[in-house]
Amino acid sequence: MCGITGYIGYRDAYPIIMNGLKRLEYRGYDSSGVMLFDGKNINLSKTKGKVSSLEEKVSQEISTEGSIGVGHTRWATHGIPNDVNSHPHMSQSGNLVIVHNGIIENYEALKQELVSRGYVFHSDTDTEVLINLIEEIKTQEGVKLGQAVQIALNQVIGAYAIAVFDRAKPDEMVVAKLGSPIAIGVGDNFEEFFVASDASPFIEYTKNAIYLEDEELAIIKKGRKVRVRKIKDDSAIDANIQELQMNLEQIEKGGYEHFMLKEIHEQPRAIIDTLRGRLLVNEGIIKLSGLENNMKRFLNAERIIIIACGTSWHAGLVAEYIFEEFVRIPVEVEYASEFRYRNPVITEKDVVIAISQSGETADTLAAIKLARSKGAFVFGLCNVVGSSIARENDSGAYTHAGPEIGVASTKAFTTQITVLLLMALRLARAKGTMSSADYRMHLQELELIPQKVEELLKIDDHIKEIAKEYLLSTNFLYLGRGYNFPVALEGALKLKEISYIHAEGYPAAEMKHGPIALIDDRMPVVVIATSKGHYEKVVSNIQEIKSRKAKIIAVVTKGDTSVRAIADHIIEIPEVEEAFSPLLTTIPLQLLSYHIAVMRNCNVDQPRNLAKSVTVE
Repeated sequence: MCGITGYIGYRDAYPIIMNGLKRLEYRGYDSSGVMLFDGKNINLSKTKGKVSSLEEKVSQEISTEGSIGVGHTRWATHGIPNDVNSHPHMSQSGNLVIVHNGIIENYEALKQELVSRGYVFHSDTDTEVLINLIEEIKTQEGVKLGQAVQIALNQVIGAYAIAVFDRAKPDEMVVAKLGSPIAIGVGDNFEEFFVASDASPFIEYTKNAIYLEDEELAIIKKGRKVRVRKIKDDSAIDANIQELQMNLEQIEKGGYEHFMLKEIHEQPRAIIDTLRGRLLVNEGIIKLSGLENNMKRFLNAERIIIIACGTSWHAGLVAEYIFEEFVRIPVEVEYASEFRYRNPVITEKDVVIAISQSGETADTLAAIKLARSKGAFVFGLCNVVGSSIARENDSGAYTHAGPEIGVASTKAFTTQITVLLLMALRLARAKGTMSSADYRMHLQELELIPQKVEELLKIDDHIKEIAKEYLLSTNFLYLGRGYNFPVALEGALKLKEISYIHAEGYPAAEMKHGPIALIDDRMPVVVIATSKGHYEKVVSNIQEIKSRKAKIIAVVTKGDTSVRAIADHIIEIPEVEEAFSPLLTTIPLQLLSYHIAVMRNCNVDQPRNLAKSVTVE
């Protein structure tokens, strides 16, 4: 959840670290801190609140000189958000400094042992325990920092990404990983190094990065190649330097007020990028190498299990409808967080599709490992190249959505559905469950989706006017049927995430099984009522809602007259095949949530209590 950044080199470390923290703030923003070493003194400042609060405090409190340092922006796990619990944390002697993302599960037992040896703790964090454990090992066993970190990590249970600094080694830093991401940016001739939870803090300085694997430790020292070792057995690892694919423009707002709005408007381009080289309409071909190379596993699968969390889970629900209709293979969609903690029935004949925007979701990673241990074939679908899920699966595909900075996911959702549609269409053709004519028609329709999304985005002002009427609402209900039931869930989630208005999504037919009791003249109800798929049934549901005086916001197909006569507000989408409709119906719901949240003065990009990547349980 938290964001780590660090620097060793010949430049001033402070502006690099502070700018990196701003870019990583989507990972957590309840407190932040920075440590700089000026060659003599460790200068440390930290505070509750966002990075802007830290900047103000640093200007009043410490020297910003030095070419080595670390920074941290926090999403609290152990200990409430306050100045003391903020990172970085120092060892009792004041010689060692650590920043940490993750959870040390056995920290209480370690803490009691250290207390018995005379250590005094000032915070409620597991991180302060870890840095003092490292110091105790370093002191008692007389070993160097790297070895002390390695010994300590073999004693802890949990997940971590850490960067550790030792006053006695002013040109060195130790970095290690288990379950939480960490990247090392490599400068020219190894004259400078950057450490960060992802590559965004150092993209303008270098295109070369090393991504540590689980249970790997790296010692980075100015002027030397990075030394990587296995934490368990101390064996040496060849550091694999990768070339970064992102660019600086992708992680800037580009004139938009918020990242979320920018990312909503990037969806036509993101879908085009996801289709590029994969959808060849003129040839009637879909190319997905991760699928093609494992076609038999999919075609012979007795069942597909989709595991995901949050918005990715909703994309999985859409895929359930798509795969069962097109490919005629049974599909189950599981919350990764629940799947991993029960005893699921998994066999070698199952295919598991794991979906995650970041590729670092802790519960999804654990579920992947469980599925593979049972012999299932795992196909990973994620957005971040080189992420943990991309490395843990048997095969997979990237969405190519580009960096998504806003905490509330938008373009990740539509690009995930896009890849899942490509997979289902390719499998349907291979399996013979879709005619050649239908297959061609679907390919042509899919190619037009970016254009139709672009068209939809032009009604932003209309949706903004609707939003004005509901910014003071306290509850919302979202209804959809078939392919658009998951969109109702996703629409409700978006509103909850960024505006803090309570909202629930339901299958429209389930309204009469409980939710109808909530409906009165103060309840806005968003209904997805496109012309294809159970249209008459949904119209009937709308009439039942209207008779109870609720305010109705209806998403309909362009030219609709029946729902227009009933609803209070109409949002039209272009005509589209039913299976592709979620790619369009979700767009106005994203915009509606966005505008309501902005009008309520909510922090759209950094909603309270949330973080972009859930890298701890």
